[in-house]
Amino acid sequence: MLEQAPNEAARRLILDYLDRHPLAVLASASGAGSPQAALMGIAVAVDLSLVFDTVTTTRKYANLKSNPRVALVIGCEDEVTLQYEGEAEELAGEALAAGKAIYFARWPDGRERESWPDITYFRVTPRWIRHSDFSRPPPRITVLDCAP
Repeated sequence: MLEQAPNEAARRLILDYLDRHPLAVLASASGAGSPQAALMGIAVAVDLSLVFDTVTTTRKYANLKSNPRVALVIGCEDEVTLQYEGEAEELAGEALAAGKAIYFARWPDGRERESWPDITYFRVTPRWIRHSDFSRPPPRITVLDCAP
């Protein structure tokens, strides 16, 4: 059953879920349109944006630089999952400092990678999020449209 929860209730549900699920599969596409997916660690900000690190030598990095639109799937146990679509942006300056603070709070071992020569950080701003809970009858599906 699709639930039209008030935005604030939907945001709380989604933020709580993201706080409890630090891994995601990120789907991106190459400049030629070839799909690619990668499992990675994520950290969530209070505005529901996601932060992650990667290195500039990965396919993921090249994909995000040529096409910043991404989709993520977060969680898949107990028939509860979250679909997340958004736009990725490589962080710099003050945004980089803020993003690292969020990421390191979730992933303290990320500080060890911070000195890697090719490390970089991205923030994904949500455009559309769907939380699906099929673990109970009737199923509960909550959609949050975040498009500007």
